[in-house]
Amino acid sequence: MTGKTNWLLAIGAAALLAACGQGEAPDSAGAAAETSAAPAEETAPGRWFIAAANPYAAEAGAEILKKGGSAVDAAIATQTVLGLVEPQSSGLGGGAFMLHYDAKADLLETYNGRETAPASATPDRFLTADGEAMNFYDAVAGGLSIGVPGAVRMLELAHDEHGKLAWNENFEAAIALSETGFKVSPRLNGLLSRIPRLKQMPAAASYFYSDDGAPWPVGHVLKNPAYAETLKTIAAGGAHAFYTGPIAEAIVEAVNAAPNPGGMTLADLETYTAEKLDPVCGPYRAYQICSMPPPSSGGVTLLQILALLEPFDIAGAGAGSIESLHLLFEASRLAYADRNEYLADNEMLAGEDEGLSSAAVIAGLLNPAYLEARSAQIDPSTAAETVEAGDPSAYDLADGAGQWKRYGADASPEPPSTSHFVIVDSEGNVVSMTTTVEFAFGSHQMAAGMVLNNQLTDFSFLPVRDGKPVANAVAPGKRPRSSMTPAIVFDGNGEIWAAAGSPGGPAIIGYVAKTLIAMIDWGLSTQEAVNYPNAVYPRGAPILETDGYDTQIIEGLKARGHDVETRDLNSGVHAFKRLPDGSFEGGADPRREGVWLTGEIEAQ
Repeated sequence: MTGKTNWLLAIGAAALLAACGQGEAPDSAGAAAETSAAPAEETAPGRWFIAAANPYAAEAGAEILKKGGSAVDAAIATQTVLGLVEPQSSGLGGGAFMLHYDAKADLLETYNGRETAPASATPDRFLTADGEAMNFYDAVAGGLSIGVPGAVRMLELAHDEHGKLAWNENFEAAIALSETGFKVSPRLNGLLSRIPRLKQMPAAASYFYSDDGAPWPVGHVLKNPAYAETLKTIAAGGAHAFYTGPIAEAIVEAVNAAPNPGGMTLADLETYTAEKLDPVCGPYRAYQICSMPPPSSGGVTLLQILALLEPFDIAGAGAGSIESLHLLFEASRLAYADRNEYLADNEMLAGEDEGLSSAAVIAGLLNPAYLEARSAQIDPSTAAETVEAGDPSAYDLADGAGQWKRYGADASPEPPSTSHFVIVDSEGNVVSMTTTVEFAFGSHQMAAGMVLNNQLTDFSFLPVRDGKPVANAVAPGKRPRSSMTPAIVFDGNGEIWAAAGSPGGPAIIGYVAKTLIAMIDWGLSTQEAVNYPNAVYPRGAPILETDGYDTQIIEGLKARGHDVETRDLNSGVHAFKRLPDGSFEGGADPRREGVWLTGEIEAQ
């Protein structure tokens, strides 16, 4: 997609239907910071921005940007540090989705680094001997849950196309920090205390806990020389050195020596490929929202929620009002119902069992006529008693016309974890990237200094429900469905306006929707929108953030038929909005440990 005018026209129709310090915490921890270097006279400054979930990681990315590195260069530095200081959420032993906007080419692309199931995987992978779904924690803590990691191959693919600095230069901060140590944060310490099975795994126990089994305290300087060696190997040898040789051998050994061995082979790693996909984009008010296509369900579901709300006056109803929350809940219920039936690794699904292609599924679920009919089902005053997936095949589709195959409802636990960061370099290139090892500390297995993911538990544990196959069932080489929703927003002139994303399991989509609605409809600043109390309906019941809404709101929603729960909703939204003068208004979620940084360098 190149050429701003043509690209924006495509979004409305064709695109809818087609597709730090050495052992010290940085001084900026816990607050936004601004650094700037005075530009040379008559030289236009290049503004940069980064928001990430940990100060060490944000500082590492900022240093790359100050040197004139690209947004992708900074993403590599940020991710490699996050894998060290926030290992409970993401790392090189996991996977990621990246949206990248190339300012010079006026081109938006997505990079798919989602993990894959090994060749030995079968649909009954998470069934017990009597055919029942395994206990989630039994499935997580071992080799059975580990998918072939995708982050390294994806980052190399993006760097080949958009890197400015040498590949190895982007690893320097993480290598230094691994060797000299970082201070254990309150969040890392707290999770070490709350994940009991982690200390039962020898490699994790020896790294994360003292000899007496106590989690390392807040402020303890933790070093990871094994991770430093892994980083040096990748820095020197590229992704090939991760997917073959000693690192690959260590991963395979960890997967197959763990409880519930996973059956991964060296061939599974060597043949892993990252891929580029067309973004999914759609209009909301005066803006165009773009995100990831399948195997992420996030982009399509987010666009559905916003499209279903389009006919309603959310702005007039007011921020956090009973009316606004009711409409958000009802739109979410409809969109999630479609997600649970139709969205998965649709391209592979089409080849396996004559399902629809990913393009056809996107076309059907985002068909304006279908969305208009779905939106008309929303009663502004009363919650629907039941909500089911719709039937896009009843509408005239550009691709995939004809009766759709109906699937059984998904049955994947999909717990909250993950991390998100947003970056803008001095040339205006943008990265919005969501990255994960799935559950807190992934599979609880470690190899080569890395936490290995438990991403395969994002597959449906039940391959068949109510006599119908589940779209998100396990299969060899298949990528599990994700809720990750990295987003980039364009204004009516096709200019970058904002970017956002969040961790949070199936609630990710709702967190991103709330943030964008707060920015667009309610006119809140980026930080206010990120801070605004969460309200999500990911499955089963509507959830309001604890202490976020008063009794009057809760009782008003109950009067409309919503069986509201209140719960801690620990989103980790990181976002920016570009202001008219070209500067950035940032947002870092106070529910976690993120910061945002911005500054200027001379134009290159």
